[in-house]
Amino acid sequence: MSFQEWIADFSQYAPGFLKAAWIVLLLTVVAIAISWVCGLLAALGKASRFMLARQVSTFYVWFIRGTPTLIQIFIVYFGLPQFGLRLSPFVAGVIALGVNSGAYVAEIIRSGLSAIPKGQMESSLALGMSRFETMTRIILPQVFRIIIPSLTNEAITSLKNTSLLSAITVVELTLYAQMIIASTFRPFDFYIASAVIYLVMTTVLSQLAAHLERRYSKLY
Repeated sequence: MSFQEWIADFSQYAPGFLKAAWIVLLLTVVAIAISWVCGLLAALGKASRFMLARQVSTFYVWFIRGTPTLIQIFIVYFGLPQFGLRLSPFVAGVIALGVNSGAYVAEIIRSGLSAIPKGQMESSLALGMSRFETMTRIILPQVFRIIIPSLTNEAITSLKNTSLLSAITVVELTLYAQMIIASTFRPFDFYIASAVIYLVMTTVLSQLAAHLERRYSKLY
């Protein structure tokens, strides 16, 4: 089969690939938002003066980082219904990916916080600012600039991990490719097509992060 014939043959599946790619993008955006919330709460919890907050945050990070992502997806999708909580594959998948990524984001934020001199907090408190004001207006903006590259890597990982949701019937790129392969028996062609689409999305995400990093570097 020539390249022109392959393009003509592939074009009939292009709308389905675009729809699957949109689902991947939507899953990634929501999962990243959840992960940032979970990661920030866990990082602040581990740095908290309250023992309970430290213990809960430490357990969360320890459990999530020590267990496979696919098992966590199964726990959310297949396990929670035993407690009366039934979620759609999309919702269960995005929650599982967000909570999973949040544990890694927590460690990224914690490392960023440790890079900020403690004297900044003490000086701000001495000037009459509250801990909350100091954290939101002085500390966290600096931390964000430091951790942009690590956050980008974690966001790319979340994007690629959406392929695991094919195991719970979310029709994203991987499952869509498998559905086509089941009828065409051409795994190489369509797995390569999926890989190229993933590569394009991760490249765009990397470029956006690089732009954001350059912009923040001019501010500080």
